[in-house]
Amino acid sequence: MNLEQIIKDHQGTILDVRSFSEFTGGNAKGSINIPLSEVPQRIDEIKQLPSPLILCCASGGRSGQAQRFLAQQGIECYNAGSWLDVNFLQTK
Repeated sequence: MNLEQIIKDHQGTILDVRSFSEFTGGNAKGSINIPLSEVPQRIDEIKQLPSPLILCCASGGRSGQAQRFLAQQGIECYNAGSWLDVNFLQTK
């Protein structure tokens, strides 16, 4: 199954890795916020989230960093790029 289908079918967890202030300014419906800088310290919490993880941020850079780190921890995750893209795919 591809990323677009996962998002449209509301599978897994949407994880926004932007700062809290960025997140509160707008986010994808149903997403949770764990800033990139907190990901390593919150790995046990992240492992408990329903998978796959759909990672997003402002442009895809930070979510790409998070994806590489989380994949190394054995977590199924995808870099979805911008939260605006995720939001768009949710409404298709």
